[in-house]
Amino acid sequence: MNMPFGRQTAVQGIAPADAVSKVKNKEAIIIDVRDINELMSSGKAKDALHIPLMMMQTRADPRHPEFHPELSTDSAVILYCASGARSGMAAQMLAAHGFNEIYNLGGLMHWHHGGGEIVAHA
Repeated sequence: MNMPFGRQTAVQGIAPADAVSKVKNKEAIIIDVRDINELMSSGKAKDALHIPLMMMQTRADPRHPEFHPELSTDSAVILYCASGARSGMAAQMLAAHGFNEIYNLGGLMHWHHGGGEIVAHA
């Protein structure tokens, strides 16, 4: 995918325990890209932002009025869904919007296996 100013951001994988550590230490933001029905049935990673994949294009665009206020292109971002496919698509969107450090964790169960807490969706 072509990046503005000739840059290309590589989406990286991340070990579940490393993802949990980065979020706990406030070194990264974690985003759940699943739909609301999935969150209602299985919960979400503690401290995760919920931005469904279908809303990612606008919520992750710093130029868009609906840009999520907790996001920054300079912050590390960790994404997950159920299996890693949708979070991979979301990662490409973030890269296109100039985010510099992007990780695809995979699924919610990867978070859990890394020692991360799962909380009910409020």
